[in-house]
Amino acid sequence: MRMDKLTNQLQTALADAQSLALGKDHNFIEPVHLLSALLDQQGGSTRPLLQKAGANIVGLELGAKSAIEALPTVSDTGGDIHMSNDLGRILNVTDKLAQQGGDTYISSELVLLAMLESKTSAGELLKGSGVTPVDLQGAIETMRGGEAVDNPEAEES
Repeated sequence: MRMDKLTNQLQTALADAQSLALGKDHNFIEPVHLLSALLDQQGGSTRPLLQKAGANIVGLELGAKSAIEALPTVSDTGGDIHMSNDLGRILNVTDKLAQQGGDTYISSELVLLAMLESKTSAGELLKGSGVTPVDLQGAIETMRGGEAVDNPEAEES
């Protein structure tokens, strides 16, 4: 995956997810780290999008924090941290969704859609908070107003 094809918001969220995993002594960045980073992002599109899709945001946040705390920790990693296979698959699916939708850049909302359809704890948390693929897709279409993601600042406007 080419990092330069991610929107600025998604690049920041991935960096925040990495920092969160590192701070918790996890040796892998998991989808739930990214979900938590997206939810905590100031000025991001994740919260409004999920609210529009009918999510229980507070329950989702609590669930994500609980899932992160339950992950195994390792000591003395020396800062060596990797993306998990699950997160890699989600980002690949997101890339495919972006291409299918005619987007030049990969955005956070498509990550949420890929997460929702995954068999990961992040996907289960999204489903458990009341989000369905149909509702999320509808919220994405409403938010975008028919526009494709054609620049890295698209989520900021």
